[in-house]
Amino acid sequence: MESILPLLEQAQLASGAIRALADQQKQQLLERLAVVLTEHTPAIIAANYKDLERMPDSDPKKDRLLLNDARIQQLAGSLQDIARLPDPSNKLLLEKTLDNGLLVQKRTAPLGVVGVIYESRPNVTVDVAALCIRSGNACVLRGGSDAYYTNTCLVELVQQVLQEYKLPAAVVQLLPTDRNLVTELLTAVKYVDIIIPRGSQQLIDFVRDNARVPVIETGAGVCHTYVERSADLRQASAIVTNAKVSRPSVCNALDTVLVDSAVAKDFLSLLAPSLQAYQVEIFADEQAYPLLAAAGYPYLQHATPEDFGREFLDFKCSVKVVNNATEALNHIRRYSSKHSEAIVTADAAISERFLNEVDAAAVYVNASTRFTDGGVFGLGAEIGISTQKLHARGPFALEKLVTEKWFVYGQGQVRE
Repeated sequence: MESILPLLEQAQLASGAIRALADQQKQQLLERLAVVLTEHTPAIIAANYKDLERMPDSDPKKDRLLLNDARIQQLAGSLQDIARLPDPSNKLLLEKTLDNGLLVQKRTAPLGVVGVIYESRPNVTVDVAALCIRSGNACVLRGGSDAYYTNTCLVELVQQVLQEYKLPAAVVQLLPTDRNLVTELLTAVKYVDIIIPRGSQQLIDFVRDNARVPVIETGAGVCHTYVERSADLRQASAIVTNAKVSRPSVCNALDTVLVDSAVAKDFLSLLAPSLQAYQVEIFADEQAYPLLAAAGYPYLQHATPEDFGREFLDFKCSVKVVNNATEALNHIRRYSSKHSEAIVTADAAISERFLNEVDAAAVYVNASTRFTDGGVFGLGAEIGISTQKLHARGPFALEKLVTEKWFVYGQGQVRE
């Protein structure tokens, strides 16, 4: 394909059809799509297998790519959850009558055409399609070549349901994976209203640096957990282990452990066997290294400066010993990607300081960073976790897929 502009023009035209669809019909459409996904589970798994075959087992993104029976059922459940959420569009935000008799209203309105660029995450295909349909938006999806067969299968099923409801298939489109066409998407200000990149920092940087269409960054996650000296160390070990190993290839997984020097020896001796069970490779600073070595930790490396501020996306993490909360906060300030940060502490004053000073989309006290998720937060699903501060921050979900629009009713008024 030489140009995707005809596809983007079709999306813009289709956005009017989905915007006009009644609330109840959008709900029914998503409930029907949940049934269709479940009915076509074997076909989805077969397409997914074609993609999995092309990716080496050593690639940490392989877990992101995998769709099995359980994950397809989760996608279907997510569709039902989104269907039950209130429509965020056409909500009356403000109403007043001016002295000249004009009735002025401010309402929410769909964004229009939402473009999403993402990597190796076929669940994003379904989540984005559902969120855009529910909020009255069209979407153009540029998935990675790694998930080509899976994404193609999923979008065909979505379009099948759209057509059942007499809607144009162009409401949800999968764009070619040809990299030469990405710039055309990023600069299509006539047809695309917003671009959301979801993936590596390299992808996000490229989109931000080359887009003329407005961008919402759903940032890479460099996530820290600080174990403060008053912490319950067994609780801290469980939290750190969960944050690292429950699903290491996702953006809310832990990357760096900061531990107070007063409890470093005791804490690391507790943590070592938990991480060892998952063969987690630890990159330890000069203070943590001998403590872990003394605990007999087998997967141990000396940390380099590059191991801090690094998103591992694998069974790997860095460990640094700090002297106090100020030092921990300074480290996070320097290396955080402003995604999700956590402290484990029994000191209420320090926890409040951490919550107030850490600049991140989600900040935790005595809990795993793995909870940063639109579905977990009761938002149905998300397009990604926004790490910027304009328009949306945190899970970029249904409620943020709208803008504002002013409606003014007159009886012939003219401005003097």
